[in-house]
Amino acid sequence: MTMSPGGEVAGHTSRKTVQKAISEFKELAALSLYLYICIGAVVLFKSATLQQVGVGYAMWGIAAVKALLLAKFILVGRALHLGKRFGDQPLIWPTLYHAFTFLILLLILTTFEELFVGLLHHRPAIESLAHVVGSTFLQAFSVCLIMFLILIPYSAFISLGGVLGEHEVVRLFFVSRAPDVAVRERPV
Repeated sequence: MTMSPGGEVAGHTSRKTVQKAISEFKELAALSLYLYICIGAVVLFKSATLQQVGVGYAMWGIAAVKALLLAKFILVGRALHLGKRFGDQPLIWPTLYHAFTFLILLLILTTFEELFVGLLHHRPAIESLAHVVGSTFLQAFSVCLIMFLILIPYSAFISLGGVLGEHEVVRLFFVSRAPDVAVRERPV
């Protein structure tokens, strides 16, 4: 056994690092899937609407890449502890605050991303900015509203996890609703 300068066993540290990486990958995969389903529903609606007027539109690949990129942006925001406020208020307030904070974060990071892509493709900045939320106020408002609505369930999940613990929320949603004795006996 080798000891690290901090006094930890080297094998234990690397095992913790691997477990953390696996956990973060699972979170990225789950969040990407959620966003892909939501963005995919919007793409499907847009495709069906445009098809009625004779315009072909199907951007499933872009929706998958966008979902992955947005998920990564969200995880960066979580790592920076953004959206944590109103912890002592009813869950609606921290949920709405978290969703709004992450909407702003996504708008900022997506703007930088589109400007960078535009730079690579030699597009004018104004054209790149139109790729973020659209070229009109109504399009921009619609995109922001849809993204805010997509973020609310995710933010509610995170806010509830702040109260019950993330593992307990995951267990309740995806494993079993049977009461967990350890959680029920936790002091309030």
